[in-house]
Amino acid sequence: MLGSWYRSAVLPRRDIARLLPTAGWGLAIGLLVLDVVLGLLPVAFVLATSVVVGQVPAAVDGGTGSAAWGDLVRTFVLAAVLFLARQVLAPVQTALGVRVQRRVDGALRDRALRVALRSTSIAPMEDQATLEALTEATREFEADFRSPGASAAGLVNLVARYVQLLGFATIVGVVVSWPAAAALFVATMVFRYGQRGGLRRYSEVWKDVVGFRRRSVYLRELAMGPEAAKEMRVFGLADWFSDEYTEATRNMLDPVAVRRRQIYLVPYLVYTAIGLVISASVLVTVARSASAGEITLTALALGIQSVVAAIALGEYYPESDVQTQYGMQAVRALAEFEERMTAAESRLPQTGPGLPVPPDAPSTALRFEDVRFTYPGSTRPVLDGLDLDLPAGLCTAVVGVNGAGKTTLVKLLTRLHEPTGGRLTVDGTDLADLDVAAWRRQVSVVFQDFVRYELSAADNIAVGAVHAPREAAVLRGAAEKAGIVDAVDALPDGFDTTLSRAYEGGADLSGGQWQRIAIARSLYALEAGARLLVLDEPTSALDVRAEAEFFDRFVELTRGVTSVLISHRFSSVRRADRIVVIDAGRVVEQGTHDELVAADGHYARLFRLQAERFAAGLDADGNEVDA
Repeated sequence: MLGSWYRSAVLPRRDIARLLPTAGWGLAIGLLVLDVVLGLLPVAFVLATSVVVGQVPAAVDGGTGSAAWGDLVRTFVLAAVLFLARQVLAPVQTALGVRVQRRVDGALRDRALRVALRSTSIAPMEDQATLEALTEATREFEADFRSPGASAAGLVNLVARYVQLLGFATIVGVVVSWPAAAALFVATMVFRYGQRGGLRRYSEVWKDVVGFRRRSVYLRELAMGPEAAKEMRVFGLADWFSDEYTEATRNMLDPVAVRRRQIYLVPYLVYTAIGLVISASVLVTVARSASAGEITLTALALGIQSVVAAIALGEYYPESDVQTQYGMQAVRALAEFEERMTAAESRLPQTGPGLPVPPDAPSTALRFEDVRFTYPGSTRPVLDGLDLDLPAGLCTAVVGVNGAGKTTLVKLLTRLHEPTGGRLTVDGTDLADLDVAAWRRQVSVVFQDFVRYELSAADNIAVGAVHAPREAAVLRGAAEKAGIVDAVDALPDGFDTTLSRAYEGGADLSGGQWQRIAIARSLYALEAGARLLVLDEPTSALDVRAEAEFFDRFVELTRGVTSVLISHRFSSVRRADRIVVIDAGRVVEQGTHDELVAADGHYARLFRLQAERFAAGLDADGNEVDA
């Protein structure tokens, strides 16, 4: 039990304390000193007011002109100054705490971002447990009052509370007895354990309902957001969503309510009873000492005020308790995320030091040599002995049905994953031996799920080559080649328009327009020095004729550039220099369109099948499309 308490209560506080230097030693020490002062001021105030109580009889007897009256006034003024000092310094404590919080949270956000981005592979970020740990950690950053930074500031603020407790206990020890002081300290800590320990156990209850909480939040945000607004109304989903949300929320809150009663009802009554008995015994001791004439009126006032003030310190601390508890959970989740990222990275194939990439690479060919790949956690190979040549300066189309391994090929080509067998070579050099960052500057990719950045149109294009100096003419040229320049010019602020209506003056684009923005991004990278262009079905939102027209234009614009077109529409890539057919992770056919049709093999059969579907108004998968 002691070990469990140490792990759940002591170690997390140690980890929080270790965050304080990130706020700056000067700021952290300044807050600590201020908290010590704020802890001593109430103790000094009790001392001063108790002296006032003791001075009243002599002052009354002596009258307003007596020395005793002057002593009373001076002590009263001192008590007032102490009271005002605490009121003045309390906002300063809050301000310093906010600065500590912001600095610590900023440092941890940067740390989480660096950890998330440090791997050159995306494999660690595809692990569900790793993503859940990251979500749990960053979720607390969004709740400002319970972030790790708030936890660090709250931990320092506890100093003021415990300085007060020690001060009041010391007063009782001096004016009454040290056993009474010890009993007072124990009574306060019993109250404190009931309050703080209950909060710790209560916060852990939420871990057991994290699945229901995630579903409840998902349903609420989906129902109240714009993404599903059309379908919810057209399909009449409002009542169904409401019922599902109610059930998920009930499944989340009912167990929490039960555990809350178990934590706070009977145990809290027990802690309260124990604390009251002990504190009452201390007050009785003070009263007996006064009735026996063993202590003065001042000492009696000191004893009573100290006992009452100390017992009040056993209650909930609004400036510290919630902040430290949930902040500790966020820090633990962040540590778990880092551990999982490190473990996932250790399972990746180890590569040697990165060699410089020749500026003209690939100058001869890219080759997949007996490449095999299986995703982590799976036993089914996606690529199984793939042999493929991508000649430099030619446009190679890679086609195949969904699930054939086309996108995986792109991930290996861009080193988002490393092969589990075989190798890729660039002009004869193993791709794994080349510097990753330098190689990626040579490659421009438009993925099927490309990112629609809520940035300006110019920024959305320029992210294709952030390392290159931005030139407006080059940006415009890329947009013109992609066929999107007229649409951008028609926006409220042209290329400076933010591509989201969530911002003032922003505008939304259609799916097809966004795909042309992504293509412009790729063409801009080509102007900045990229030597390999890869299009991974970026035009899937276009109809087959528009896609075919686009690919024809793309092939013409990039003639002489090494390029790879990925598509499951066979008719769209007929103008490519070479067409490669992938099935079940292997190359089954390759050649020009005319050669593959003449061979009457896999490509020819699927080409004819898709052509028949298009003629019948269906898409490549046989689904009906709009006329």
